Amino acid sequence: MSEQPGAEGSPARWRHDGVQVIRGDQLDPNTAHTPGMQRAAAVNAARNGAQQIWAGTVTIAPDAKTGAHHHGDLESVIYVVRGRARLRWGEALEFVAEAGPGDFIFVPPFVPHQEINAGTEEPLECVLVRSGGEAVVVNLDIEPVEKPESVAWIDPIHRHP
Repeated sequence: MSEQPGAEGSPARWRHDGVQVIRGDQLDPNTAHTPGMQRAAAVNAARNGAQQIWAGTVTIAPDAKTGAHHHGDLESVIYVVRGRARLRWGEALEFVAEAGPGDFIFVPPFVPHQEINAGTEEPLECVLVRSGGEAVVVNLDIEPVEKPESVAWIDPIHRHP
């Protein structure tokens, strides 16, 4: 028994409901922002029907930083493409770590944080993926500590006793 083109489950169904390629010049800058950074959405509920993921890009100008913020109950992953990222986090942004090209940064739900372009010459360019199909940004008014504590993350699976 052959199915009619366009019928539920037929190959033609996947023509528009299957894989989508979002070109770099087709990202949507009309998304939630934090002062100091420019976000652009590639995948979200409105553009692609995504229900469990948001993906896009983030750019921070040389020697610039964002305001403190969190993303509610969403998890975030930042992949550094170009530049040097400095992340501060905590109730008073009292912790700090840096990441460079090829590094991933994980930000758990509700963690107050701030992204900083640690470079003075080139923009910091990152790819951002967040759980949930909507861009949730809660900007915070935090007075940061003057000297944050540097924290190196150690994978608990590979930690030595």
